[in-house]
Amino acid sequence: MAIKVGEQVKEFSLTDHFGKQVKFSDLKGKKVLLSFHPLAWTSVCALQMQALEANFSEFQKLNTVALGLSVDSVPSKTAWAKELGIKNTSLVADFWPHGGLAQELGIFREKDGISERANILVDEKGFAVWVKVYPIAQLPDIKEVLAAVKSGK
Repeated sequence: MAIKVGEQVKEFSLTDHFGKQVKFSDLKGKKVLLSFHPLAWTSVCALQMQALEANFSEFQKLNTVALGLSVDSVPSKTAWAKELGIKNTSLVADFWPHGGLAQELGIFREKDGISERANILVDEKGFAVWVKVYPIAQLPDIKEVLAAVKSGK
């Protein structure tokens, strides 16, 4: 069962494709979009991450950090980001423990070893304000995501 609106997201620290530690506590005071995709190197996942990148400045204007997360390793994320031309958006490796954050948030597909495709918007205080889990093959509508960020829910 996915995290519910109103529940607090617990502290996490994961490495992104830049080789930087992304600590949830360092993002306090900003909204955080946890944009989970099942696996790097797949077409719908690529489009999902490119949409985040294309809207990087819009997220900044909205005091929001968008993170692209999957169970892939840092080297895989790094190579994929280069291939996709991702220069600003952090692609974060939820690699070890395998899918640990996805498990914590209730969106890990145990049978498949991957996360759901999901967007979880967290407010400045660390509480989930919008949660949407998509069919695995569906590309999230970036306009809907931005609308959720703008409204705060």
